[in-house]
Amino acid sequence: MRELVKATLSNDLSSLSLARLIVCEAARMLGFEGAALSQLEVAFEEAVTNVMKHAFDVEENASFDLACERIPEGIKVVIKERGIPFDPRQVPHYIPPTELDQTAAGMGLFLMRAMLDDCQFVNLGPHGKETHLIKYLKKGTVVAAEAPRATSEQALIQEKIAYDVRLMKGEEAIEVSRCAYKSHGYSFFDDHIYYPERLVELNENGAMISAVAVTEDDVFMGHAALLYQSSEDRIAELTFVFVNVEYRGQGAFGRLNDFLMKTPKRREFAGMYAYVVANHVFAQKTMARYGINDCGLLLATSPMSWKFKGIPGDASQRISVILSFRYMDEPRRLTLYPPPHHRAMIEKLYLNLGAQHDYEAAPRQLELPDRPSDLSFETNLSEGCAEIFLKSYGRNVVPEVRKLLRSSCLQQLAAVNIFLNLQDPATAVLTEEFEKLGFFFSGILPCARVGDTLILQYLNNVDLDYDKVTACSDMAKEMLGYIRQHDPNEACGPRRGDRRAGGDGHETGGKPASLREDTSIGTVLSTRRW
Repeated sequence: MRELVKATLSNDLSSLSLARLIVCEAARMLGFEGAALSQLEVAFEEAVTNVMKHAFDVEENASFDLACERIPEGIKVVIKERGIPFDPRQVPHYIPPTELDQTAAGMGLFLMRAMLDDCQFVNLGPHGKETHLIKYLKKGTVVAAEAPRATSEQALIQEKIAYDVRLMKGEEAIEVSRCAYKSHGYSFFDDHIYYPERLVELNENGAMISAVAVTEDDVFMGHAALLYQSSEDRIAELTFVFVNVEYRGQGAFGRLNDFLMKTPKRREFAGMYAYVVANHVFAQKTMARYGINDCGLLLATSPMSWKFKGIPGDASQRISVILSFRYMDEPRRLTLYPPPHHRAMIEKLYLNLGAQHDYEAAPRQLELPDRPSDLSFETNLSEGCAEIFLKSYGRNVVPEVRKLLRSSCLQQLAAVNIFLNLQDPATAVLTEEFEKLGFFFSGILPCARVGDTLILQYLNNVDLDYDKVTACSDMAKEMLGYIRQHDPNEACGPRRGDRRAGGDGHETGGKPASLREDTSIGTVLSTRRW
């Protein structure tokens, strides 16, 4: 079976004509005409009118789903709604009198069964109910043949071919968007890639640098880009990397990456970073090959329902990503103020990136300025995640973050990541205050918009199995174990009250008491882009 058409319509009687037109046109496509078409039309009108009049209370502003499916030798119409439960066995049995009484109880159901080959009512419990209407063509009539479906999979070109790598031309933006869809579907965290006109604009204003690989005949092969996420960014994300199936194995990624690093930039380019799906082992190894080394692990950043072509997935939990980074120049030596209990791991991550800094303890007496914090808050509802960037701290920073966290939980966002400036002494002190709210270690990101950052993450009622997260490099594996140890949701993790002398010792099943009510609402960043 295959759906011919699917629509969602208002339960108002004004939608009846449109609903009837949809079903009749779908039936005509399959060869229905004359009496058979008229019978289907009458039966459907009875069924959908019954839904519109009786499935919902008068004051309810509701809708129903309508689907027409091709079946062998006929059509199946499905009406689905979440209205009042219905039991057809309770409808009085209608016996036709000598003169047809159109107001008699059971008349509508009688007509439906008389004019259809099959009529079923399927209760779905809390998911509502469905009405199934099946009508076959006359014996000997064949349903219109289904057109053969074109395959998007092309044979892999085995021999090495000559090709060029250069900046994208404006007219090639549509090819980039099409290739993104063919390789990743609609699973990119950033939807700019699906709008050719946006790609052109971003490249023209310098926020994005798109490189393309093309054959000698100028046939599009693949794409990679550097993208500045905000006007404040000094580093760019390596993203939107994909190659058409038939050209894989030609070494396009390496040449695209080299081209992007060497291309003159209109903005400061202190470094590049990338997010790679944790289960994509090949991509993780490719990052390391080009000196883009691991520095963070963000858990549960994308919905479990998202599938990435060519990447083994696990539909049982949300998708996690590895964060990697590369300096473009010799890193400047900084004075950083890491929280004492994470200092050793932070130093190790910086060494993994090739950077050495001076690490200082924060002053014992730290006075925050009496002003609102300088922060930004960004959400992505399709991903179910949010990000908080803290550039400078005000006296009420913890209540401010708590408020944003509460808002995220009320929106049923699954993951919230907070970026803290390691060059600010207050970060060393405030990290533990944020950990009391349920945040825990995630990694670092140098040269970010708020300075060199410590990343903490918060999971809102996410059922996560760490054994299903695949980390490839030794550093990524060590990070995974370290993060698991500090995750308050893990039974093996340290209790939040035990992390420092004088802790209150309260344990609330992995969620702080101040947020327990909010987070019980329940929720259930992606590639983010790979």
